[in-house]
Amino acid sequence: MNQFELFFPRAAVTALPVSSMPQPHLPALPAEPSFAQMAHEEPFRFDDAEVEARVTYTVRLADYSPPAADAVRVAEQRFRREIDRQLGDDVVEALRAFQNASESSESDLSKAEIAMARRWAKAYDAARTAGFRDLGETDEAFFDVRPV
Repeated sequence: MNQFELFFPRAAVTALPVSSMPQPHLPALPAEPSFAQMAHEEPFRFDDAEVEARVTYTVRLADYSPPAADAVRVAEQRFRREIDRQLGDDVVEALRAFQNASESSESDLSKAEIAMARRWAKAYDAARTAGFRDLGETDEAFFDVRPV
Protein backbone atom coordinates (compact mmCIF):
# COMPACT_ATOMS: atom_id res chain seq x y z
CA MET A 1 0.00 0.00 0.00
CA ASN A 2 1.38 3.40 -0.96
CA GLN A 3 0.43 6.86 0.37
CA PHE A 4 -2.04 7.49 -2.41
CA GLU A 5 -3.96 4.30 -1.60
CA LEU A 6 -3.81 5.16 2.10
CA PHE A 7 -5.31 8.65 1.77
CA PHE A 8 -7.52 8.02 -1.27
CA PRO A 9 -8.93 4.51 -0.89
CA ARG A 10 -10.97 3.13 -3.75
CA ALA A 11 -14.01 0.97 -3.35
CA ALA A 12 -13.46 -2.65 -4.27
CA VAL A 13 -14.69 -3.44 -7.76
CA THR A 14 -15.91 -6.92 -8.50
CA ALA A 15 -15.10 -8.12 -11.96
CA LEU A 16 -17.82 -9.74 -14.04
CA PRO A 17 -17.03 -12.24 -16.76
CA VAL A 18 -17.05 -10.61 -20.17
CA SER A 19 -19.81 -12.89 -21.44
CA SER A 20 -22.23 -11.85 -18.66
CA MET A 21 -21.67 -8.10 -19.01
CA PRO A 22 -24.42 -6.29 -20.94
CA GLN A 23 -23.19 -5.10 -24.31
CA PRO A 24 -24.60 -1.65 -25.16
CA HIS A 25 -25.44 -0.93 -28.74
CA LEU A 26 -23.32 2.04 -29.77
CA PRO A 27 -23.92 3.93 -33.00
CA ALA A 28 -21.09 3.98 -35.45
CA LEU A 29 -18.81 7.00 -35.13
CA PRO A 30 -18.41 9.23 -38.17
CA ALA A 31 -15.17 8.79 -40.02
CA GLU A 32 -12.59 11.46 -39.27
CA PRO A 33 -11.65 13.70 -42.18
CA SER A 34 -8.43 12.81 -43.90
CA PHE A 35 -5.41 15.12 -43.97
CA ALA A 36 -6.11 15.98 -47.60
CA GLN A 37 -9.63 17.13 -46.71
CA MET A 38 -8.39 19.22 -43.78
CA ALA A 39 -5.67 20.82 -45.89
CA HIS A 40 -8.31 22.47 -48.10
CA GLU A 41 -10.12 24.13 -45.19
CA GLU A 42 -9.69 27.85 -44.60
CA PRO A 43 -7.45 28.50 -41.55
CA PHE A 44 -8.81 30.59 -38.70
CA ARG A 45 -7.82 34.24 -39.02
CA PHE A 46 -7.15 36.03 -35.77
CA ASP A 47 -7.13 39.39 -37.56
CA ASP A 48 -10.92 39.31 -37.77
CA ALA A 49 -11.45 38.61 -34.07
CA GLU A 50 -12.53 41.64 -32.07
CA VAL A 51 -10.30 42.63 -29.21
CA GLU A 52 -12.15 43.78 -26.15
CA ALA A 53 -10.57 47.01 -24.93
CA ARG A 54 -11.12 46.49 -21.24
CA VAL A 55 -9.13 48.23 -18.58
CA THR A 56 -8.87 46.33 -15.34
CA TYR A 57 -8.56 47.75 -11.89
CA THR A 58 -7.32 46.72 -8.48
CA VAL A 59 -9.04 47.00 -5.13
CA ARG A 60 -7.07 47.19 -1.89
CA LEU A 61 -8.31 47.65 1.65
CA ALA A 62 -6.06 50.34 3.12
CA ASP A 63 -5.38 51.42 6.72
CA TYR A 64 -6.91 48.32 8.28
CA SER A 65 -5.05 45.92 10.55
CA PRO A 66 -7.03 42.70 10.28
CA PRO A 67 -6.92 39.73 12.61
CA ALA A 68 -6.53 37.51 9.52
CA ALA A 69 -5.55 38.09 5.90
CA ASP A 70 -8.59 36.11 4.77
CA ALA A 71 -10.90 38.77 6.21
CA VAL A 72 -9.26 41.42 4.04
CA ARG A 73 -9.43 39.26 0.91
CA VAL A 74 -13.12 38.49 1.47
CA ALA A 75 -13.91 42.17 2.08
CA GLU A 76 -12.10 43.17 -1.12
CA GLN A 77 -13.98 40.49 -3.09
CA ARG A 78 -17.33 41.67 -1.71
CA PHE A 79 -16.43 45.28 -2.56
CA ARG A 80 -15.41 44.34 -6.11
CA ARG A 81 -18.52 42.23 -6.70
CA GLU A 82 -20.80 45.03 -5.57
CA ILE A 83 -19.07 47.76 -7.58
CA ASP A 84 -19.13 45.51 -10.66
CA ARG A 85 -22.82 44.91 -10.09
CA GLN A 86 -23.51 48.63 -9.76
CA LEU A 87 -21.38 49.89 -12.67
CA GLY A 88 -20.78 46.90 -14.95
CA ASP A 89 -18.03 47.63 -17.47
CA ASP A 90 -17.98 51.35 -16.61
CA VAL A 91 -15.96 51.05 -13.37
CA VAL A 92 -12.75 52.64 -14.63
CA GLU A 93 -14.60 55.24 -16.67
CA ALA A 94 -16.71 56.23 -13.65
CA LEU A 95 -13.62 56.36 -11.42
CA ARG A 96 -11.85 58.68 -13.85
CA ALA A 97 -14.97 60.88 -14.15
CA PHE A 98 -15.14 61.12 -10.35
CA GLN A 99 -11.45 62.04 -10.12
CA ASN A 100 -11.89 64.69 -12.84
CA ALA A 101 -14.96 66.08 -11.06
CA SER A 102 -13.14 66.31 -7.74
CA GLU A 103 -10.21 68.16 -9.37
CA SER A 104 -12.23 70.48 -11.66
CA SER A 105 -15.06 72.92 -11.31
CA GLU A 106 -18.54 71.94 -12.42
CA SER A 107 -18.44 74.36 -15.35
CA ASP A 108 -15.42 72.50 -16.82
CA LEU A 109 -17.25 69.17 -16.97
CA SER A 110 -19.87 67.85 -19.35
CA LYS A 111 -23.23 66.61 -18.11
CA ALA A 112 -22.21 63.04 -18.96
CA GLU A 113 -19.07 63.33 -16.81
CA ILE A 114 -21.08 64.75 -13.91
CA ALA A 115 -23.64 61.95 -14.21
CA MET A 116 -20.87 59.33 -14.34
CA ALA A 117 -19.17 60.86 -11.27
CA ARG A 118 -22.46 60.68 -9.37
CA ARG A 119 -22.86 57.03 -10.41
CA TRP A 120 -19.37 56.34 -9.04
CA ALA A 121 -20.15 57.99 -5.70
CA LYS A 122 -23.36 55.98 -5.30
CA ALA A 123 -21.73 52.69 -6.38
CA TYR A 124 -18.68 53.24 -4.15
CA ASP A 125 -20.91 53.87 -1.14
CA ALA A 126 -22.88 50.66 -1.76
CA ALA A 127 -19.68 48.66 -2.35
CA ARG A 128 -18.02 50.11 0.77
CA THR A 129 -21.04 49.06 2.85
CA ALA A 130 -20.86 45.55 1.39
CA GLY A 131 -17.09 45.33 1.90
CA PHE A 132 -17.12 46.44 5.53
CA ARG A 133 -20.12 44.28 6.43
CA ASP A 134 -18.29 41.70 8.59
CA LEU A 135 -15.12 43.60 9.51
CA GLY A 136 -16.32 45.29 12.68
CA GLU A 137 -14.80 48.61 13.79
CA THR A 138 -13.16 50.34 10.81
CA ASP A 139 -12.77 54.06 11.50
CA GLU A 140 -9.74 54.80 9.31
CA ALA A 141 -9.97 52.02 6.71
CA PHE A 142 -11.01 52.62 3.10
CA PHE A 143 -11.00 50.79 -0.23
CA ASP A 144 -8.41 52.06 -2.68
CA VAL A 145 -9.46 51.49 -6.32
CA ARG A 146 -6.88 52.05 -9.06
CA PRO A 147 -6.91 51.31 -12.77
CA VAL A 148 -4.18 48.97 -13.94
